[in-house]
Amino acid sequence: MMSACAVQFKRELSIARRRGSEWINPLLFQSLVIVLFPLGISPRPDLLATIAPGLLWVTALLAMLLSLDALFRGDFADGSLEQMLLSSQPLAALCLAKTFAHWLLTGLPLALLAPVLGLLLSLPVTGIATLVTALLLGSVTFSLLGAIGAALTVSLPRGGVLLSLLILPFYIPVLIFGAGAVTAAISGGSVAAPLALLGAMLALALASAPFAIASALRISVNG
Repeated sequence: MMSACAVQFKRELSIARRRGSEWINPLLFQSLVIVLFPLGISPRPDLLATIAPGLLWVTALLAMLLSLDALFRGDFADGSLEQMLLSSQPLAALCLAKTFAHWLLTGLPLALLAPVLGLLLSLPVTGIATLVTALLLGSVTFSLLGAIGAALTVSLPRGGVLLSLLILPFYIPVLIFGAGAVTAAISGGSVAAPLALLGAMLALALASAPFAIASALRISVNG
C-alpha cells in the first residue's frame, strides 16, 4: 500500500510540472489581492495591521478553492479515476496521497508566502510565527475537506460554484480559529487554545476525510 501511495504521489508531482499554471494561479491570486487591497481601502499601517489576520486567511481560503475543482477532474476526463476505483489498493489511501500532493503544491506555498504578504500589510512581527503555524495546520484541513467536495462534483460539467457552496460552511471554523490565533499573538494573548483547536480539526479530518473522499468518488463515478 505504501508503494502504491508513493507512486500516486510521484504521479501527481509529475502532472503538476506539466501544468504549472494551475498551481501558480492561487499564489498569484492571493498576492494580487493583498497588493491591491490597500489601494481600495487605505494605506494606513494601523488599519492594515488590524485587518491583516482576517484578510490573509480569507485570501488563502479563496486561493485554495481555485485549485480544488481540478483536483480530480483531469483524472476523471482521461479515465485514470476509474482505474483508481478498480485498483486492488485501498482507495482511501490513494486519495490521501493525492490530497497530500495537492496541499504540498498549494497549501504549503501559500503558508510560506504569508509572512511576506503579512509584512506588506504591516502585520506585527510578533504574529508572523503564529500565522505560518496556523496556516500550515489549517491549509491541510482545507485540502482534505475540499477534496471531499471536489470528489462529489467531479462528474458535473460546471461544478466549481457548487463545490464552493458545499465546502465553505466547513471552512468557516478553521478560518475563525486561524485568524483568531494570529490576532491573539499580535495582542499578546495566548495562542495555545486556537492552535490546539486547529490541530484537533486537522486530526479529525485526517481520520475521516480519506474515507469520505473515496465514498464520494464512488458515488460520482458509479452513481
